Amino acid sequence: MSKRKPAPGENAMPLCYSSEEARTVLDSLSAHIAIVDENGVILDTNRAWRAFAVKSGMPEDYDSIGENYLDVCEATRGEEGEHTRTVAAGIRDVIAARVDEFLHDYPCHSPDGPHWYYLRAIRMSGDGPVRVVVSHEEITALKQTEEALRESEVQLKQQKVELEEANIALKVLLKQREGDKTEIEQKVIANVKEMVMPYVEKLKRVSLKPKDQRVVEIIDSHLQDIISPMIQKLTNANIILTPQEIQVASLVKDGKASKEIADILNVAETTVHFHRKNLRKKFGLSNSQTNLRGYLISIS
Repeated sequence: MSKRKPAPGENAMPLCYSSEEARTVLDSLSAHIAIVDENGVILDTNRAWRAFAVKSGMPEDYDSIGENYLDVCEATRGEEGEHTRTVAAGIRDVIAARVDEFLHDYPCHSPDGPHWYYLRAIRMSGDGPVRVVVSHEEITALKQTEEALRESEVQLKQQKVELEEANIALKVLLKQREGDKTEIEQKVIANVKEMVMPYVEKLKRVSLKPKDQRVVEIIDSHLQDIISPMIQKLTNANIILTPQEIQVASLVKDGKASKEIADILNVAETTVHFHRKNLRKKFGLSNSQTNLRGYLISIS
């Protein structure tokens, strides 16, 4: 029978580190690590901790052992003082077992540029005296990425505001363009009414040959076709009405009968009927059952 092949890790034995191996592991970590006792006194540090101290201006053989880390933190002044005092209070909470671990990120800028670190303080497990591992891991790249994201968010918000403002400006321009268009249509209607139609009306009253009369009628019809769509778009058609037609239209809209209108304007009732007929024609209602008063109310 063939022997069963052991599963991965089945025969693995826990590693037991010697002091030398433990030191090698500690020095291999990128985090700046110090081990402090119940009073905050530094008992040991790793290579990264010592290298950072030398980089900060300490002697080559400086290792911090024997210094009270909590006292150093609490004595710090200036911009970093608030952070170091928070760190000292957090480590004291870990030493007193009020919390399992303490986490804090803080700035620590230097002449070579801005830097940020992430601090973690946690009690070492096992019996014996209290020991707390304090580690500082540099997170500058992460903080710079977060800052870049925040700046991008601010820029996006600013772009959104600018787009909204541009959209509002565009709406204003479109509204102005629509107003300009309406004004042009009104001018076209006024020019046709005041500068062209009077001559067309004169020609229609002149005794002409049938052929010439037909030409005049075609001109009149085409002019009406040109201005009719414009008239339908305008909410106020007063510009194409004579002053007396405006008066009649206003009284019709108010519900006055033809006889009442004639009395008010001091004109013959037949004159009112004539104006009503012209109003229907100008509003395009000649061949429609639409009530003139209802139409006038709808466009007023």
